[in-house]
Amino acid sequence: MAPPPVITAPPPSKPRKSRGWMIVAIISFVLLGFSWLVIIGQGISHALNFNSGFNNISTRQAGPRLDEVVLEDNDSHNKIAVVTVDGIITSHTPDQSGNNMVDVIKAQLDRARDDERVKAVILKVDSPGGEVMASDEINRAIVKFQDDSGKPVICSMGSLAASGGYYISVPCRWIVANELTITGSIGVIMEGLNYRALMDKIGVSPDVYKSGLYKDMLSGMRETNEIPAGEHKMVQDLIDQTYQKFKSVVADGRGFAHEKNKDEGRALAENWADFADGRVLSGDQALKLGFVDQLGDFDDAVKSTEKIARIGSANLVEYRERYDLGDFLSMFGQSSQSHDIKLDLGVDMPKLQAGERYFLWLPPSD
Repeated sequence: MAPPPVITAPPPSKPRKSRGWMIVAIISFVLLGFSWLVIIGQGISHALNFNSGFNNISTRQAGPRLDEVVLEDNDSHNKIAVVTVDGIITSHTPDQSGNNMVDVIKAQLDRARDDERVKAVILKVDSPGGEVMASDEINRAIVKFQDDSGKPVICSMGSLAASGGYYISVPCRWIVANELTITGSIGVIMEGLNYRALMDKIGVSPDVYKSGLYKDMLSGMRETNEIPAGEHKMVQDLIDQTYQKFKSVVADGRGFAHEKNKDEGRALAENWADFADGRVLSGDQALKLGFVDQLGDFDDAVKSTEKIARIGSANLVEYRERYDLGDFLSMFGQSSQSHDIKLDLGVDMPKLQAGERYFLWLPPSD
């Protein structure tokens, strides 16, 4: 008989090496490569700015960091800077670098002022308006830019340039609107909400301690009979004062433009104040009343800008904020509120703050 087969035990398997270090190494190399790309990109950008002249570098030491982007290259030594105002005008919504809309627009105007090759600015407006103070700051910045630099600002209205959108447009040397542009809406609005009746229904009673009769002005917790008789007049006087400021800005801005443009532009109609009651106007109606100078689109605004600035042609440039690796990484350290998921319904309706004055046109809701 054959001997039984000899069964040999399999050799012990080698322990599997952990690949965690490989994952860590790959992530480290990716982050390192990304940071080097950012550094190289910034170096190239600085080199291009240096080669194109010292005057291209703004003297601002703080605030938004801007890079020049060519929108249209017409092989010209001259430039026209395009400054865009899109959406609600506000100073309460900073971007990831901590700069708000007013900061960015002021920085862009400073950059255009310091560059000798920039001969004019086109203010591209598509806005329903916004906060009173933010609109006034932008208005003042445009006036100061034209006074200090001697360079004209031409406004190109988009589909909407109403209320505060018109407030920032009116100091411009020349205003171009499409015949279907919605503009005007000259007026002021401030809202409040009284929810005392709801509090009474659910059994909530407020306890308020105040130092003066009007310290809780515009509070929504008071009953109607608790509101002092003179409070409504005080609030209305504040609104009327702001409204008169709006009308004076329109008169001054259009008067300045007519003085510069002479018969080539449009003067305000004698009865223009009758239409400054909050109503919206089409571009065609605004032209007849002297609120704008020309009907046309952005290309027409460029042609008018070249004519007013007395240049044959120009390159169109835009100043965009620069974000580096620090700004990118800071997004991960922000509060969870900044990363909330929002449902896009196609309309960006602003949240009006109680007690805040607005140059704002609100379209009717269904």
